[in-house]
Amino acid sequence: MSRIRTTHVGSLPRPKPLLDLLAARQRGEGIADDVLAAATRTAVADVVAAQREHGVDVVTDGEMGKLGFFSYVTERLAGLERRPGAETVYSFAAEQEAFPDYYERYFAQAMMGGTIGTIEPVVCTGPLAYQGHQALQRDLENLAAAVGVGGDRHEAFVPSIAPSGVGVNEYYGSEEEYFFAVADAMNVEYRAIVDAGFTLQVDDPFLTEIYSFHGYDEATRARRGRMYVEAINHALRGIPAEKVRFHTCYSINEGPRVFDVPLADVIDLVLAVDARWYSFEAANARHEHEYHLWESVALPDDKVLIPGVITHASNIVEHPELIAERLERFARLVGPERVMAGADCGFSSQATVVTEVDPTVMWAKFDAMAQGAQLASSRLVSGGR
Repeated sequence: MSRIRTTHVGSLPRPKPLLDLLAARQRGEGIADDVLAAATRTAVADVVAAQREHGVDVVTDGEMGKLGFFSYVTERLAGLERRPGAETVYSFAAEQEAFPDYYERYFAQAMMGGTIGTIEPVVCTGPLAYQGHQALQRDLENLAAAVGVGGDRHEAFVPSIAPSGVGVNEYYGSEEEYFFAVADAMNVEYRAIVDAGFTLQVDDPFLTEIYSFHGYDEATRARRGRMYVEAINHALRGIPAEKVRFHTCYSINEGPRVFDVPLADVIDLVLAVDARWYSFEAANARHEHEYHLWESVALPDDKVLIPGVITHASNIVEHPELIAERLERFARLVGPERVMAGADCGFSSQATVVTEVDPTVMWAKFDAMAQGAQLASSRLVSGGR
């Protein structure tokens, strides 16, 4: 077998010079486009080099060009409207109600963390169309330059939001019509990423939300889950599955997490997405045991798992031995050639001055992941424990 390779989910902490420029632009200061573009290009080059230095095989741009992993889409799609001042309804309200004291402190600390921009409700008020061609092209060109001449772009991925993460419908006649309109628009971005030679990652924490937090009855959950997946596959039409990664998680970083849906309840939907790689949480204490799922669920022969073996929800650096054990569990169930080491979720889903996991700790986690993947590979080849 070849060695187990490493990757992560996408978002990484932005450097201070870039954050300063982003914050100044948000305040309405006259930051020239070329100045921000140059800072972003430098940040992408530096973060790709850092990923390689810390043992990441399949890299990305760290989402340096985005204020947030899903909020960026308001700039990419015509027909969406921000609603400043409207109450933001957090998807994990059940957690907030069960642990109000904890989440009061959690959000207070988040506000003190210096998030650039605000997370505002987004509403579809007109026909959707893709308009972010220039911004997308800059992202792709920055990553291509960082990968380097002669670099294998297939060894780099670009995250993009799933249709289910794009606002609330006030224009289309039904939710199904709306999500398929989003899918038509996002197909432009998906195709451009793949046409540029990169692997596309579809980010969809919203699939698990309908099972975890919303209180829908079983029939409604099933209907919405199918609709979400059908919309993704509609957006992926014409794109080979071997060029697609799918990531899902649970919308919360550090928290009690007692309402997270078991992976077993959504695995049929996850595997129905037309992708080759499936990325999911497997390192935090609410989900580590779920590797047992693959004792009864057959992974199709052409699919690859990217379980999280390091978590975005703790500043503890996982020991390489533990990471190796996590990888070996999956490898023995589905085959080592169908396992890639990953992270539970992104380490800076929004551009913010203070991230929950300190950047120096994050890079130590990546070092440990690379070491753990090497240990697991060696033991699986030798037949060791």
